[in-house]
Amino acid sequence: MARASRSRWPSRQLIAAAQQGDQASIAALVSGSHPHVRRFAFSLCASPQDAEDAAQEALIILFRKIGTLRASGALASWMFQIVRNECLRRAQSLVWRAEPALDGSCSSAEDEVLRGLEVDQVATAIAALPADQRLVLIMRDVQGLPGPVVARSLGLSSAAMKSRLHRARAAVRGDLQTQNWGGIE
Repeated sequence: MARASRSRWPSRQLIAAAQQGDQASIAALVSGSHPHVRRFAFSLCASPQDAEDAAQEALIILFRKIGTLRASGALASWMFQIVRNECLRRAQSLVWRAEPALDGSCSSAEDEVLRGLEVDQVATAIAALPADQRLVLIMRDVQGLPGPVVARSLGLSSAAMKSRLHRARAAVRGDLQTQNWGGIE
C-alpha cells in the first residue's frame, strides 16, 4: 500500500496551491515530483550523468515556473516534455562536439548525407531508442569509445555489445529515413 502512494504524482490540490505561490506547497510539489522526473530522465538520457542533470534542470524549471502551468492535471506531461527537451539538448551537444570540422570535402556520399541531417532529427532518433541500445550507440558512435571498452563498461560480451549497436544503428537509420524521405531507402 505504501508503494502505491509513492507511485502517484502530487495531488491537484497541492499543485493548485503551488501555482498560487505557496512556498511549502512548491517545495512539496518538487519533492513529490522528483522520483517521477528522475525515472523518466533515466529512460531517455544517454548517460546517468545526463539523466541526473536533466532531472535537476526540470525540477528547477518546475520550481521557477509552476505558476505558468495552465491545468493542474497536466503536470506529468509538462514535466515529461521538459525532461525530454533537456535530454535532447544534451544529446545534441554530444553530436555537435562529435561532428568533424567541415572543410568542404567529404570522404563519402554517406558522410555528406549524414552531415546534411538536422541535429534535432538525429537527437530525436537516438532518444527514441531503448536505453540499452541508446547507451551502446552513444558510447561507441558519439563518444568514440572502442568496442571492448563499451562492452566491458556495460558488463556485456563483445557479441552482445555488437548486436545492440547494430540494432541501434538500424533503428536510427530507419527513423531518419522515415523522417527525411518518407521511408524510401
